[in-house]
Amino acid sequence: MNASKAQTVAEVIVEFLVRHGIDRVFGLQGGHIQPIWDQLAQRGVRIVDVRDEGAAVHMAHAHAVLTGGVGVACATAGPGVTNCVTAMANAQLERVPVLLIGGCAPVPQDDLGPLQGIDHASIMKPVTRQSRTLRVPGNVARDLDKAWSAATGDGATPGPVYIEFPTDVLRAPVPPRLVLEEYLRSKPQRRIPPEPQEVQRAARVIEAARRPLVVTGRGAQAAAAELVEVLDRSGAVYLDTQESRGLVPPGHASVVGAMRGRAMQEADLVIVVGRKLDYQMGYGSPAVLPNAKLIRIADNWEELRENRRGEVELFAHPALALAALAAALPRQSERLDRDWTAALRAEHLRRSSKHVESLASAPAGKDGHMHPNRIFGALRQVLRPDAIAIADGGDILSFARMGLEVRTYLDAGTFGCLGVGVPFGVAAALLFPGRQVVVISGDGAFGINAMEIDSAKRHGAKAVFIIANNAAWNIERLDQEMNYGGRVVGTTLAWSDYAGMARAFGLHGERVTDPARLPAALEEAFAKAPALLDVVVTQHALSSDAGKGLGWVPDYQALTAWDDAERRRRE
Repeated sequence: MNASKAQTVAEVIVEFLVRHGIDRVFGLQGGHIQPIWDQLAQRGVRIVDVRDEGAAVHMAHAHAVLTGGVGVACATAGPGVTNCVTAMANAQLERVPVLLIGGCAPVPQDDLGPLQGIDHASIMKPVTRQSRTLRVPGNVARDLDKAWSAATGDGATPGPVYIEFPTDVLRAPVPPRLVLEEYLRSKPQRRIPPEPQEVQRAARVIEAARRPLVVTGRGAQAAAAELVEVLDRSGAVYLDTQESRGLVPPGHASVVGAMRGRAMQEADLVIVVGRKLDYQMGYGSPAVLPNAKLIRIADNWEELRENRRGEVELFAHPALALAALAAALPRQSERLDRDWTAALRAEHLRRSSKHVESLASAPAGKDGHMHPNRIFGALRQVLRPDAIAIADGGDILSFARMGLEVRTYLDAGTFGCLGVGVPFGVAAALLFPGRQVVVISGDGAFGINAMEIDSAKRHGAKAVFIIANNAAWNIERLDQEMNYGGRVVGTTLAWSDYAGMARAFGLHGERVTDPARLPAALEEAFAKAPALLDVVVTQHALSSDAGKGLGWVPDYQALTAWDDAERRRRE
């Protein structure tokens, strides 16, 4: 900062962002934030302008996940901010550091009924780690530092933060002596070491286990090497989740993803690393993990204690905790049930290979349209090892979880936030222009942010968007058909021409109805990206989620089998 010249609040905001390594901001311009927008442009910060503010937050979300940093979005007052609520809620549940900067009416107009005047901060409060209106120019550097710390989870759970500035405050001068260097300077993220005595306790519990299982979540993202070392030293089997795909190579001897239910049912120890025990983990209930003690490893309370306490709880950065744990486990325990481990691995390999082999020959539905698995069979022929894949939708998400094998994967997450696919894909393609980026979306989910294909074209985001077009909100349609007397109401769509829409915006677009055409169509799409393939698929393929009850919302647990077990436990 210039030590002798007062700068405006907008200048201080952009200086702070630049000093913290922010090279792009996602947003949609409006008068209330124009002072920030102009300063971003003057400082050479890339502005990725979008067609809807919610998409900007989704892009910031994906950017944060893929970089391990903070994603920044900017939205103007009124509907500009309120359009972001769903996306901020998604980042909150996913524990992703997003900073949304909003604008609001000038202070002199407060409570007079100004244009777009609404209490944004109160609206955002339930879905953020912090939500504030900042009205004091002299505190701006301090307040930005506080917001950044809240977003990154400095001592707490990371997640989205909302801050807003009245427009007159953005134009106000800030005396240089009030902008302390300590606030502007980017600081390394704290890495909390584990307590040595707790590491030893955890090691003893692992050595006593016969059937240990490791499950990871978002908090383990920076601990891949240490995780693999613990798996090697402990002999545990391993399950990833949507948040942690790609941390362990699929060929590693510990991976038993196709045996998820049996592994959870039979494990006598579950080591949970950086993962909330939410619905995907059966809330950690003894009905779902009937034989297991727990060790929990995380550097925030949600991933450490929520729903089920651990026999040992290592409050530490997962990479440091796992490294210490590996050092405390010099060799695999003699108590290991190696027959159990071998049986799980062998059955996992059998099921996985059988599923992979079936993808390319999955039969058409009774309506004559191709099975959605044909998409994933074709992708296996085309995707490079470093490809980034994003899945968005209801039914198609279930097929994607089983059919995609990539190291970098994002999807609709715990919030089931349909509509993330296109904005996630745009952010990923802008961040990694040399890698293949593919978005596989249901037609219903695509419609929520379909206009962002225009953003992809305008910004040169070379993603390929595959629309699994079955003219339905199909997981709900199947629920109605199977459980409500066949009364299908409000869950069907038109067989819309999404390829034609893409061509109208200048993208390469093709409708594919013949599965034999898919590999060549994909090759052409990647060569001409941004591109969209409108793939017509059957309504009559039953996904695993639909078959297991996720669509019809059982009472106690997300899946029917778990719900039945929970009922027995409670009765």
